[in-house]
Amino acid sequence: MQSKAIEGGQYAAERRQAIARVIEEKTRASVIELSKRLSVSEVTIRKDLAVLEEEGNVLRTHGGAISVGRSRAELAFEVRARLHRTEKSLIGAEAARLVEDGDSIALDASSTALQIARHLKARRELTVVTNGMRVATELAGQPSITVLMPGGAVRWEAHSLVGKWGTTMLRQLNIQKAFVGAVGFTLEEGLTDVNADEAELKKAMVVTAKDVIGVFDHTKWNRVAMATFCPTDRLRIVISDDRAPAQAVAAARGLGIDVRLVGSK
Repeated sequence: MQSKAIEGGQYAAERRQAIARVIEEKTRASVIELSKRLSVSEVTIRKDLAVLEEEGNVLRTHGGAISVGRSRAELAFEVRARLHRTEKSLIGAEAARLVEDGDSIALDASSTALQIARHLKARRELTVVTNGMRVATELAGQPSITVLMPGGAVRWEAHSLVGKWGTTMLRQLNIQKAFVGAVGFTLEEGLTDVNADEAELKKAMVVTAKDVIGVFDHTKWNRVAMATFCPTDRLRIVISDDRAPAQAVAAARGLGIDVRLVGSK
């Protein structure tokens, strides 16, 4: 009876917290190991790991999971796309509402930008400039959308194009709205990225755009990565999820930034 209670909803949150702690402490753990340690079935552990990955707490692997905190500073695109999928989809839908027929916009190569692209397919006479290979592929073939990609070197782990060719092209364009994700955001440092080449190309998007919209989930607030690509005073709108830290959100709004929080509540 106790095992069934533990596997049920009554203790699900506590069990997942325990799983997350084990993985954080050990860097990685297998389904079999976690099942024995918590005295629940492997099926239950797999379901818990799926929930924890959706929340951005772990990364699932074959037969187990690894800690997000102990993984590489820049995660591969496919991995990032799996984290906080619900939040990113909601952010993408909200961002897409800002795009009107006939607009010229820029989308970076972030996994959140891919979600924006998925909500833009009904737009007409839209021009999208992007260095994201997945973003471009998502919109390619849409009859009323023109997709432009700057030249440059391929960063396979990010599925992006970067380099001077791209930044030179971007600085010659007139873009109405730039939608950019970030690894970190603080009022002092603005939007930041871990990769200097990626940051340089995003900076070109920011410079050429009339309006800059930051799109990132709650985990990016109060974090600073290596390279700033957008100072805080260039941000007109920030779209994030409703788990964003209240104090930081209030401070951003106090500076005149239109912070929009989305969620399932």
